[in-house]
Amino acid sequence: MKPEKRCDWVTDNELYRQYHDQEWGVPSYDDQHLFEMLILEGAQAGLNWITILKKREGYRKAFDNFDAQKMSRYSQNKIDRLLQNPAIVRNKLKVNAAVNNAKACLRVVEEFGSFSDYIWQFVNGKPINNRWKKIADVPVTTAESDAMSKDLKKRGFKFVGSTICYAYMQAVGMVNDHTMDCFRYKK
Repeated sequence: MKPEKRCDWVTDNELYRQYHDQEWGVPSYDDQHLFEMLILEGAQAGLNWITILKKREGYRKAFDNFDAQKMSRYSQNKIDRLLQNPAIVRNKLKVNAAVNNAKACLRVVEEFGSFSDYIWQFVNGKPINNRWKKIADVPVTTAESDAMSKDLKKRGFKFVGSTICYAYMQAVGMVNDHTMDCFRYKK
């Protein structure tokens, strides 16, 4: 039996394959998951995504399962402990950004009713279904990710450049960037 064709960026790593096959590109409207992915995409900046996937459970434990309410109240003592935690990327700017972003997320929820309602506005509430033949065709930024980045920054979010925002949009299914030959494309 012929193995299913996946996007070319997927390696033989089982964790990577599971992420691609079950999560990447699947539209998510869950506030907590959307916030988690924003933090993880920011943590990935300058690193390999597999590094973050391997540390994902560590992040969930360290950051109270990405509960923005709890994260927004982290003390300096808690932040200092996070910076000693080998289960996450111990980058001071990224850890501080995660706490800052929790506070910004709560302000967004207060204004829009949910983080989902806010974030999905950048694609008019429904996924953009792209038709890429090969991975080289996939852009690293778009007008939508530019707009998202600009607005997030205006609202005080950190580690939300346009490239990070586009990777985020791919991860949470705001865009379908599975290549057309990938078995997940039509799903």
